Amino acid sequence: MTSSAAFPLTVQVQGSGYPILCLHGHPGSAASMSVFTEHLSKRFQTIAPDLRGYGRSQTNAAFTMQDHLIDLEALLDRLGIDRALILGWSLGGILAMELALKLPDRISGLILVATAARPVGNHPPIDWQDNFYTGIASLINRIRPSWKWNIETFGRRSLYRYLLQQHNAHAYERLAHEGMSAFLQTSATANQALQQAIATRYNRLADLALVECPCLMLAGACDRHITAAASQETACHLPKCDWQCYPDTAHLFPWEIPDRVRQDIDRWLANHPEAIDFTVNQATS
Repeated sequence: MTSSAAFPLTVQVQGSGYPILCLHGHPGSAASMSVFTEHLSKRFQTIAPDLRGYGRSQTNAAFTMQDHLIDLEALLDRLGIDRALILGWSLGGILAMELALKLPDRISGLILVATAARPVGNHPPIDWQDNFYTGIASLINRIRPSWKWNIETFGRRSLYRYLLQQHNAHAYERLAHEGMSAFLQTSATANQALQQAIATRYNRLADLALVECPCLMLAGACDRHITAAASQETACHLPKCDWQCYPDTAHLFPWEIPDRVRQDIDRWLANHPEAIDFTVNQATS
């Protein structure tokens, strides 16, 4: 049985100014969005929830992807937010597009990270060695984050080789302090909801023409979870979308090249004041 009532999400709110709703992926949590919120909260109000079944928003009750939209709309109401920009990473980007379709008058812009409206991956099959090396690399990295010996000996031979292209210290710091806890806090019900959604062969490309707000799509050229080609396909279907693809990066590229990503987001925001300014929105409505 699935639930249709809103779930009271745990949320991290930082800063002040125009609201930016920051949605994590799978597995993920509000904390895993800090690569964005710690920067954006200096100028804006960032709202980073733990989605239902993730982080501190734990539940044993079954739910569907549609329930996330109910939760997020209720969260905006609870916080008294009439209009917001959404930044979504992976699954969070899919939810961002869904919210823009469901609540067009409340969403002023989208920043889409490693995501697609018709997700396509090319991840190779996973064997026991992949899981073994990933477990060892993760445990050592948790105890001694970004230890070069561990990165070279186990990290590059683990499943991290499909999540990262640049096995640098910053990325492994994020994996140690945010990635591992997010993985451990992702519930069985969240996994089930995602698998059910994948089984339906999700495809919203045909509906993207209805998204009228400005959008920015960012992708990693070597992403195996949601390919850059899938992200670009989505960008081409969005009427007002700027596209950026980063070479030699993968699905976790915001952790690989954080400064470059934040600079590009800042530049896009400066070029699209209508996405973050109440007065511009009122003047153009």
